[in-house]
Amino acid sequence: MKLVVEIAKTHLLAKPKQTVVAMLGVTFGIGMFIALVSLMTGLNDFTEEVTMTSSPDIHIYNDITENRPSILDQVNQTGLNIVHHQKPKKETARLRNALQIAEMIRRDPRVLGVAPTLSSQVFYNYGPLELPGSIAGVDIIEEDKLFDLRSKMKAGRIEDLLANNDGIIIGTGIARKMNVKLGDRIVITTPQGHTMPLKIVGLFQIGIGTIDNVRSYANISTVQTILQQDQTYITDINIKLFDLHQAKAIAPEFQAMVGYKAEDWETANSTFLTGVVIRNIITYSVSITLLIVAGFGIYNILNMTIINKMKDIAILKAMGFSGSDVRQIFMIQSLVIGFIGSIAGLCIGYTLSYLISQAPFDGGDMVSLDHFPVNFDTKYYITGIVFGVLTTAFAGYMPSRKAAKIDPIEIIRGQ
Repeated sequence: MKLVVEIAKTHLLAKPKQTVVAMLGVTFGIGMFIALVSLMTGLNDFTEEVTMTSSPDIHIYNDITENRPSILDQVNQTGLNIVHHQKPKKETARLRNALQIAEMIRRDPRVLGVAPTLSSQVFYNYGPLELPGSIAGVDIIEEDKLFDLRSKMKAGRIEDLLANNDGIIIGTGIARKMNVKLGDRIVITTPQGHTMPLKIVGLFQIGIGTIDNVRSYANISTVQTILQQDQTYITDINIKLFDLHQAKAIAPEFQAMVGYKAEDWETANSTFLTGVVIRNIITYSVSITLLIVAGFGIYNILNMTIINKMKDIAILKAMGFSGSDVRQIFMIQSLVIGFIGSIAGLCIGYTLSYLISQAPFDGGDMVSLDHFPVNFDTKYYITGIVFGVLTTAFAGYMPSRKAAKIDPIEIIRGQ
């Protein structure tokens, strides 16, 4: 085996340019694989984290847009009923017995937290302008348990909302648009025309412009007063589970139990999840293609080496080397090229990933980002080196098999 290794080493060093070119093919493939996967998975992880921290695992609400049977359908179920220009009946988004439902769900061992919420569309009055937005009446402590609002506060504290019945916590996007700061007062108007001045006791930033530019938080009692509703008026129940991946299976159970719409996070964010899958497919397709192209390069180089070394191979076999010995010589060459090229590729991939992570990125009003999010997960580096070595091993197997079958007598005769 020692002699086989020495011969393989001699072949690699005999034509260093060929060897380096083969290694560079693997290096480039692995390096780009690491850089692409790190960037794309980093972006996916960032958007998933932001989305999940701003939306519940299960959202229970009264879906007033859901189709319901008309009175005619109930009275004459077997007949043909035709209704023209049917008008929706007046119905509020109230959840009946919402607090009792929340308490019942809270006792489920699969549930991490439950937060009854009162949501409404509002207008933020900014001089002669009315900026559209939404306000959520919450128990701010329960809301913090579900969405970790404390870590997203840019000014003020969430506890300040409990001490102010006329307090409001607004997104940094709204504050920037209205040119207001902590301690200022703003006036909000409901779609029904009710107005109320509120004091800004905090500013938060989720990191998504569509939330930071419209959402605000107040106490449930404050929003009930604005909407001129009683103390039992609740429109939503937000639920966080210990395992968010169980949400799709648990949501139908809760819907059947409470009689209201229960929407899991996968259904609510289906567009986002589809985008993640598509990005992953594109990333891995491009990366694997690079590695396969590098494999073809190694195949061609080893194949040409065998053609050039025909007489050497014939002499080796005439001296007593078996076909398996010759195959090992060329397999060792391909594995050395693959291993060294993969290690160099990992170093280049890490360097590129680090440089990308340091590159400034302006997310604007939509995404709160100063730099590109990059994922330095070890499993991608392990995948890169394993796939690189396997690709080069496969690329070297076919030429080495060809070399093992060479008949030394025919080569020596010059045929």
